[in-house]
Amino acid sequence: MKASAFLRFAMAVVLACGWVPARAAESIKVAHIDPLSGPFGLVGESLGKQLQAAIDDVNAKGGVVGGVKLELVNLDNKQSPQESTLLLKQVTEAHIHFITQAAGSNVAHALVDAISKNNGRNPDQTIVYINFGAQDPALTNDRCSFWHFRTDANTDMKLGAITDYIAQQKQIQKVYLFNQDYAFGQAISRAGKEMLARKRPDIKIVGDDLHPLGKVKDFAPYIAKIKASGADTVITGNWGPDLSLLIKASKDAGLAVIYYTLNAHNSGVPTAIGKAGADHIKQIFDWHTNVADNHIEKFAVDYHKRYNEDFYYHSAKTTIDLLAKAINAAGSADPVKVARALEGMKTQGDAGPVWMRAEDHQLIQPLYIATFTHAGGEVKYDAEGTGFGWKTDVRIEGKDTVMPTTCKMERPAN
Repeated sequence: MKASAFLRFAMAVVLACGWVPARAAESIKVAHIDPLSGPFGLVGESLGKQLQAAIDDVNAKGGVVGGVKLELVNLDNKQSPQESTLLLKQVTEAHIHFITQAAGSNVAHALVDAISKNNGRNPDQTIVYINFGAQDPALTNDRCSFWHFRTDANTDMKLGAITDYIAQQKQIQKVYLFNQDYAFGQAISRAGKEMLARKRPDIKIVGDDLHPLGKVKDFAPYIAKIKASGADTVITGNWGPDLSLLIKASKDAGLAVIYYTLNAHNSGVPTAIGKAGADHIKQIFDWHTNVADNHIEKFAVDYHKRYNEDFYYHSAKTTIDLLAKAINAAGSADPVKVARALEGMKTQGDAGPVWMRAEDHQLIQPLYIATFTHAGGEVKYDAEGTGFGWKTDVRIEGKDTVMPTTCKMERPAN
């Protein structure tokens, strides 16, 4: 058989097996589906930059499976679940097998459903979805999927840590829950009420408001309600302009409460907080620029030099690092093999040991609660040039964040 004929025959055999491995000259594409326009466009654009920096870091270290590069493809979902599912058609037509997304549990639910249907109908065009920010616990509980992995802690894990910390602050007497009216905000409301009642039954829940996502332009009426309630503490999962505008209204009204937040580190929010937020904002996250023993200080500094913005969404880097590790462990970019490599993976993350729990595909990792305060001393780096940055109050080890799961995982036969 001539060499050219043999090559054609060999390729036919590979195609018949249903998978074409990436050649050294090709890249492995990762689609990023988040808002790049509209009210939340600033968040999505920033998330894309953070993913790109993480991919560039992997590629600079030699890529994956013998030198193959990762390539990011940004897609604008306009913060719409419907638009997100339509984008999956572009993903499959481009033969992209990995997607990532962070902004919005409403979007995450739509993607999980659409990907599960696609993978069932098109076993040769399966997609693995790595979620690095949609935090509704249901996504790794009753709505879990073999094709979905979450690299951020879910709201139950974060509220568990927050309420443990609040329970130790005896001066806290009245708490107001204020959140966006969709799966994520509703989950915070439920967990906040249940956990505080169990851990500090003497604390009064003096308010529990849910507002439309991305539609409120003036939060002054809500701030007036919070002020009238006598609350000393507010728990909010608001993000994007819904948090920036909330904090602005709070500043304008002189509301002297402590905010416990899940998204105050997002792009633009520290600037909105400013001086008036100093020592009044606490945040829970998996890393910040002033953590002790900061293993990625240079990465964060280089990111700031490159993009003139802070590196703040550490789970974006975790996502790319784990994906690269799984591709190498699988020895190819076959999505089923990569998913199986991700299941149960244990490795050393930037802030400590991490574990992708196989039962529900929820990442277990250390968390931090930190206060927005004056730069200096332990606060080596300020946020967004404000002169204020994050100072760790407490570090929670991964083992202490573990929550039970109701997931009943259905896995592919092969």
